[in-house]
Amino acid sequence: MNATILPNSEKHYPVLLDEILSIISPQNGGTFIDCTFGQGGYSSSILKFKNTNVIALDRDPDCKLIAKKFKELNKERFLFFNKKFSDVNQIKKGNSKIKAIIFDLGYSYSQIKNPNKGLSFESKGNLNMRLGLNDFSANEVINKLGQKDLELIFKYFGEDKDSKIISKKIVRERAKSNLNTENLVDIINSVKKKSGKTHNATKIFQAIRMFVNKEISELIYGLINSTKILDINGILCAVSFHSIEDRIIKYYFKSLSEDKKISRYLPEEKNRNKLFQLKSKKPIIPTQKELTLNRPSRSAKLRYAIKKINLVNFEKDFLNKFSKLLEIENLSKKL
Repeated sequence: MNATILPNSEKHYPVLLDEILSIISPQNGGTFIDCTFGQGGYSSSILKFKNTNVIALDRDPDCKLIAKKFKELNKERFLFFNKKFSDVNQIKKGNSKIKAIIFDLGYSYSQIKNPNKGLSFESKGNLNMRLGLNDFSANEVINKLGQKDLELIFKYFGEDKDSKIISKKIVRERAKSNLNTENLVDIINSVKKKSGKTHNATKIFQAIRMFVNKEISELIYGLINSTKILDINGILCAVSFHSIEDRIIKYYFKSLSEDKKISRYLPEEKNRNKLFQLKSKKPIIPTQKELTLNRPSRSAKLRYAIKKINLVNFEKDFLNKFSKLLEIENLSKKL
């Protein structure tokens, strides 16, 4: 995942903002859910339009202070919940009809640079990587899980070709003493040869962050539960930053926008139903102008779908498709 603000300042820069505003049309009013509030980039832009309301969620407790300021400025037009977005269906939205729900799956620059969170391979000291509302830290993952478990995490969540070698070396080295961030980076560097601009530890740290924060199930159930509370003709938008996220979102939208058989016993013309309508099968990517302003946005992909009907038990195929990733995430039960 990548930062969504300028790397050389404190100014927040939400990715693909103009494109999202064009899709969700806040100028026409309505209630919107910002599932990844962060520093409030999307919420702030939506609230600039009259007759708009925003319900925001974020698992990071550090967002509470920013949300408090939003509440003071916008009063009854803004609500904030310190919740994981997989729990979006549990929020109290009253009688509000939800016009659009937005996910930005990137980490903010302030999160990456926060030494207490320890998300980056540039961090020092104890391994952490918790974004908030977590059950365990990266320290427990690296120092307690077995070699085969670590290998699976690195292989499937980091898509790292050296997963087996690195996991073996981690187990060997931690037998001498507990591993911290610098130790883990040293182990990765000892296995990999430096190539290109990407740091050797990038994929392994991505894998650990995803595992610690259960990002696979968060995304999967976030999409499912958002769809359940979204009103007819409401829009579901998701910005991803790496191939695993994009693959999940792409499959979700595509599979539920295709013809679905309700029953093989019904006549063919009455045998079809689609949950979503897609305007385009291709993702929207940042313009050259945005890339110039915010280099970390280069890997961002925006996909969106319009909900057309209410459908029961639509999630079964989706859950089955990514069951392997969910099984690996469940290795956390060993901790």
